[in-house]
Amino acid sequence: MDRHIAMSSCWQIETHIIHFSLFIFHFSFFTMKITLAKIAEIVGGRLEGDSNPEISGALPFENADSDHITYADSPKFVKKISETRAGAVVIPKNATLPDTAKGIIGVENPRVAFAKILSVFHPYPTAEKGIHPNAWIGEGFKCGKNISAAPFVSVGKNVTLGDRVVLFPNVVIGDDVVIGDDARIYPNVTILDRCRIGNRVIIHAGTVIGSDGFGFAPDGKMYHKIPHTGIVQIDDDVELGAGNTIDRGTFGKTWIQRGVKTDNLVHVAHNVTVGEHTVLVAQVGIAGSATIGNHAVLAGQVGVAGHITIGNNVTVGPRSGVAKSVPDGQIVSGAPEMPHSIWLRVVRIIPRLPEMKKQLAALEKKVASLLDK
Repeated sequence: MDRHIAMSSCWQIETHIIHFSLFIFHFSFFTMKITLAKIAEIVGGRLEGDSNPEISGALPFENADSDHITYADSPKFVKKISETRAGAVVIPKNATLPDTAKGIIGVENPRVAFAKILSVFHPYPTAEKGIHPNAWIGEGFKCGKNISAAPFVSVGKNVTLGDRVVLFPNVVIGDDVVIGDDARIYPNVTILDRCRIGNRVIIHAGTVIGSDGFGFAPDGKMYHKIPHTGIVQIDDDVELGAGNTIDRGTFGKTWIQRGVKTDNLVHVAHNVTVGEHTVLVAQVGIAGSATIGNHAVLAGQVGVAGHITIGNNVTVGPRSGVAKSVPDGQIVSGAPEMPHSIWLRVVRIIPRLPEMKKQLAALEKKVASLLDK
């Protein structure tokens, strides 16, 4: 089999290599206009007012104009609807309808609805289908239909890609990697050998999947590297920010479960499990073999010790250090972590410590004087 491009195994694509003079991405520069009735249908909302006005964009409350739609997700902003120039506003469905000539769409969650509306007006850019001649494709390559591989993509041996996968420039895919349908892998991402990527996964620029974990065995004189023979498994609908590092398991796997979202510069060590629909904000670091539950939120710069469990629906405040397991449903902050309500009391005391020290020293002198008498 031709080691450079093995298109015979990719039956959904043309039987020959598709050559491009350029690999370009198309953006829609025309002005899109959608009626309010169509927008209400998209978000599953209740429309009040004229359904015919056409909307050409979605902008924040303060910046919207008469042909835009915005949202008000709190009573405070619902009361201020008259102050926005927007032609239409998305509000909570149970909110009191304001006296206004603007189009109003009532929904369960205005913020989620607005996100859906934004995705209509600003869809992902579409990529040219096919494999650029400057991409390197290894032996045993298999792929679905309508894939896109940009210049300088490198794909190892026995790689399998699903339908509509997009590989941006300089993406490196190791041997025996499997990637599901509709994945978007942005520039300079590296996915190393044998890792598994699910459907509709988005991986932003510079992220590394499947690097060796930090494992060394000391003998008193030097450190001996522990081979990492596991993989990384990333389930469906995960989005990883830029500059993430997800280490492979020493044995078994590091597992990022369905719907997880990470910010930029997140590190997940070997054999960590991150539960479904959990959010890891910027600069979170999770040590080896820790388990994070479902629907947890780890705020910026949280550090998690190894071999502990953070339960379901836990929120960890920014810059916290979690050294022991946290039960389900807790809100913790601080380093070491403590219940958030206690942490709030602690941080109020900290600025007063110098004054309290002086008061304590004065009391000690008075007590000593009384004892002398």
